Amino acid sequence: MTFSVTFWGVRGSIAAPGPETVEVGGNTSCVEVVCGDRHIILDSGTGIRLLGQRFARERKRPQLTILYSHLHWDHLQGLPFFTPLYVPGTEICFCGPKGIEEALSTQMGDPGFPVRLSDVPARLAFEELGDGLRVPIDGGITVTCARLNHPGGVLGYRIDYAGHSVVYATDTEHYSCPDPKLVKLADGADLLIYDAQYDDDEYAGLAGPPRTGWGHSTFSEGVRVADAARVRQLALYHHDPTHSDQKVRELERRAASLRPGSFACREGQTVVLATSAAHATATATATAIATAIATDSTSAATLGTAAERAANGQNGSAASRGLVAA
Repeated sequence: MTFSVTFWGVRGSIAAPGPETVEVGGNTSCVEVVCGDRHIILDSGTGIRLLGQRFARERKRPQLTILYSHLHWDHLQGLPFFTPLYVPGTEICFCGPKGIEEALSTQMGDPGFPVRLSDVPARLAFEELGDGLRVPIDGGITVTCARLNHPGGVLGYRIDYAGHSVVYATDTEHYSCPDPKLVKLADGADLLIYDAQYDDDEYAGLAGPPRTGWGHSTFSEGVRVADAARVRQLALYHHDPTHSDQKVRELERRAASLRPGSFACREGQTVVLATSAAHATATATATAIATAIATDSTSAATLGTAAERAANGQNGSAASRGLVAA
């Protein structure tokens, strides 16, 4: 039995590749939660492409649940390049706010992408979620939903498994006090993944325009929520695309000075909440995915480029590539 969290995309708003973001990573939102033999994915930003490549290397045809916080494009845009979509035998349940099926289908269709979502060989299902829902999943997993504060709406999620829990609260803006719904959702959790896109000066407009009403928060407000909810560890997430590695390290240091153990999420980083050997205190352990990607096998590379070939219009129509509805 393993309960772990791996970050595949930690950037907010838009992907930010380049030499100033290589340490933290530039891919947009995607988090993998492993509960025993079940895989739950939180959002499908550009980071999900790397996760798909890993599944391809492992030759897995997993049963996946993808939970969407909301339907803004930086949280959807990696899905067309997610290898398991193109592998027969994969089962994916897409869960999220009202309109989830329409939003994903619109993204994968004319004029934006040459392969329709309805044509991929993976078996797909869709389920709309809402505020206050508590959803059991096979294997003793429970997902709890709460509506948080973001333009157009956003859902926060709590995943409980084996006596431990992780809370995903991205793209949410604080109030004058910690959001009562989020405090309730995160009560006693092992790990709180929190939108910390800005520092206090940025949010207040002392460094650039004021960000009030933009639907994002700060590391200091993350500390307030974590304290109010008595969570074990705070993870700073959804880094601003203008923030360099140095800036993220600075915010991490400041958060840790207020709440020891707080850390900034980085691509490839894994947090183990529980293992079969012991249900230990959550500890963040960095794991380098660059080496795994560099040593990708030929067969995995072939699978991993299916979506790229489709995007480039290669190999003919969807029908000629054998992409048929499940």
